[in-house]
Formats: sequence, C-alpha cells, structure tokens
Amino acid sequence: MIALGGVIGAGLFVGSGAGIAAAGPSIVLAYALSGVLVMLVMRMLGEMSAADPASGSFSVHAERAIGPWAGFTAGWMFWTLLCVGVGAEAIGAAGIMTGWFPGTPSWMWVLLFMTAFCATNLAAVRNFGEFEFWFAALKVGAISLFLILGGLAIFGVLPGTHASGTTNLTGDGGFLPHGTNGLVIGLLTSVFAYGGLETVTIAAAESENPVRGVATAVRTAMWRIAVFYVGSMLVIVTLIPWSDPAVTTSGPYVAALDHLDIPAAGQVMNVIVLVALLSAMNANIYGSSRMAYSLTARGHGPKSLGTVSGGVPRRAVIASSAFGFAAVLLSYWWPQTVFAWLLNMVGAAVLVVWGFIAAAQLRTRRRLEREAPEKLVVKMWAFPVLTWVALAGVLAVLALMARQDDTRVQLYFTGGLALTLSLIGHLRQKTQAVRA
Repeated sequence: MIALGGVIGAGLFVGSGAGIAAAGPSIVLAYALSGVLVMLVMRMLGEMSAADPASGSFSVHAERAIGPWAGFTAGWMFWTLLCVGVGAEAIGAAGIMTGWFPGTPSWMWVLLFMTAFCATNLAAVRNFGEFEFWFAALKVGAISLFLILGGLAIFGVLPGTHASGTTNLTGDGGFLPHGTNGLVIGLLTSVFAYGGLETVTIAAAESENPVRGVATAVRTAMWRIAVFYVGSMLVIVTLIPWSDPAVTTSGPYVAALDHLDIPAAGQVMNVIVLVALLSAMNANIYGSSRMAYSLTARGHGPKSLGTVSGGVPRRAVIASSAFGFAAVLLSYWWPQTVFAWLLNMVGAAVLVVWGFIAAAQLRTRRRLEREAPEKLVVKMWAFPVLTWVALAGVLAVLALMARQDDTRVQLYFTGGLALTLSLIGHLRQKTQAVRA
C-alpha cells in the first residue's frame, strides 16, 4: 500500500492533463513506455533491497557498488528532491483549503499540515505506516472506482451512456495529433508522474520482515501501478476528446466524471487530490528523514542528525521538515526566482537516481552471485540485458529533455546539482582515504 500510495499523487490526478493535451490519445503509449522503464528500475532496486535491506536504500547500494561518492551524491540529491516536494505539496494543499474556506490565509494551512505530519513522523514509524495505509487505500479505491465506472461507460453499460467506440482515439487528428514531438512531451510528463515509488524500499527496511516486504511490494505493486496509470489514461482519452479544454482546466479525471454526469465530481476530486498531496507530504517527510539519517550514519552528513530516540531519527525528521517549510517561505518571498530555481534543480533528479540504481545493480548482482547467491530472493529479469536497456532508457529520457525548451532548463539545473554533489563526494572520499 505504501508503494501504491507513494506514487499515486497529484501528478496523476491533475498533472496528467498537460500530457494529454500535448500527446493526445498517444498518452496511453507514453505511460506504457515510461511504465516499463519504472518496472525495470524497481525490479533492480528490489533485487538489491531484498538482498540487503537498508533505510538508505539505493544510496547504500550505490556506495557499496560504486563508491562513497556515489552514495553521497544519490542520497543527498534524493533528500533535496523530497524536501522540495514537501514544500510544493504543502502549497498545493493550502490552495485547495483556501478555495473551500475563502479569506483564510494560505500560510495557516501550510503551518497546520507541516506541523501535523512532522509530529506524526516524530512519534513512531507505525504512525507513518498507519497514515499512509489509509491515504493509499482512499486513492486506490478512488482510481479503482473510476476505472470501473469508465469501463462501463465505454461499453455503454452505465445508465445514460452509449458505447463510445474508438471515435476519440482515432478522430480529431488521430492517435498522434501532434506527431512524435507531442508523444515525447507526454513521455516526459509520464516519467515524472511515476516518481516516489522508491520510498517503499526505505520503508521496508523498518518493517518486521524487510526481505519479504520488499519482495512482495516489488512483485505486486509494479503491475498494479501500470494498470492504474495506463488504464486511467486509456479510459479518459476513450471517453472524452483529448482536445476538450476541461482536461487541462479542471483536470482529466474531473472532466471524465463531468462527462458521465457524476454529481459533485469536482469537489469529490478536490478531496482526492488533497489526500494525494497530504499523502505525498507524509511519505516525503518520512523518506527524506530516513535518507538523511542513513547518510549521517555512514559519515556523509552532520553527526547531529544521526541520533535515534524511540526508534525514530527525530532530529533528521525535524531537519527535513524545516527544509520543506523553508521551501514554502521561499515560494512566497521569491516565487519566480529562488523557488523556481529550487524546482528546476530537482526537475530531473529522479532520473539521476535511476541511473545510479542501474549502475549499482550491474555490480551488486555479480558480487551476490559469487559471494551470496542465496540472497537473490528477487532477481532482475534477463540480467544483464534488461539492466543495460533500463540504463539506456534513462539516458534516452535525459536526451529528450535536452530537446525541449522547458525541460532543458531543468536538465541544466539538475546537472549542476549532481555535478556539485559528485565533486563534494569525491573530495570527501579522498580526504577520508588520506586520514585512513
């Protein structure tokens, strides 16, 4: 449930509208292609995490397989990504609340949400799991109901509807109305919508049976997420014309529900989007705090973050929450400069992390086969061919980002962050080697 809930966010419920507007019906193909890449990445991460569960997840695996600098770079890049995400999600959630309660200040809701989830994560890891389970259950239930209603409507079984056939898939410019360029934009949108799935391997390290937890999550969550994402996109573009302005103004799910004359569809989806944002905040505070703690425990951060009280790295939780709250303040003070710079800086961070996962798995798998083959509870398919395919896929997406004006800026900023962290990591590695 954490795996499912962590990846099903506002990016799917609202952000997918921009992908549909750019790619048209081919958004289904875009989500399918990016879904395959995510499945390969998660299979690789699942193999390493099941063999050696660690709260630092891919950062630990990268350090052991490639070197301390790689663990340092991947870990702090992911931490920054999650913390900035907390700020962005808090702003989005506050926006929904001010819409429901006009006249209330946005900062009040941000403070309320940040305080609530910081306190939840400070109390006990069980609290995180409990909150995330119910958040995920609501989101999964909402999408499942949407798929059922949409499927019935497509076949004309739902009262008041008639079978739509393939009219919306092939009409109005065809399956690729904007050509391959539109498909590329849709592909980039879909790739980033899948971000967040990595948190499940961090959470699994603190479960009662981490090996079984990782194995089960990886084996079941991947195909379920693919069904939810690809299935949702197929239902939407089959039910309504991709060029309908409501797809981007109201959001694709609201537009589809309005088409079916579902009462109060907009408010229902606002509740779901709010839950998605709060769930992502909860998961990101948890994931960032555990990553910060793991990095500190391995000598890659300030020692003050490495203390544990009541089974929880509370200083790491406070530090991660503080960074997220600072990001919110920056969005109010300098929305077009500093906050935009922060968002661009982490724009392609997940792709860098995926690249480290693939490179680490190439080395880790061969070591495990030699030294501890019994630990290979979850195996990467067709190793090493599909590992190289995944790595090539990550590089291809980065190359596609370089082609687009808006994503090219993100690529440059993320590249600068990755390069800076890599240089710091190398210097620290050399310094530690000299001291040793």
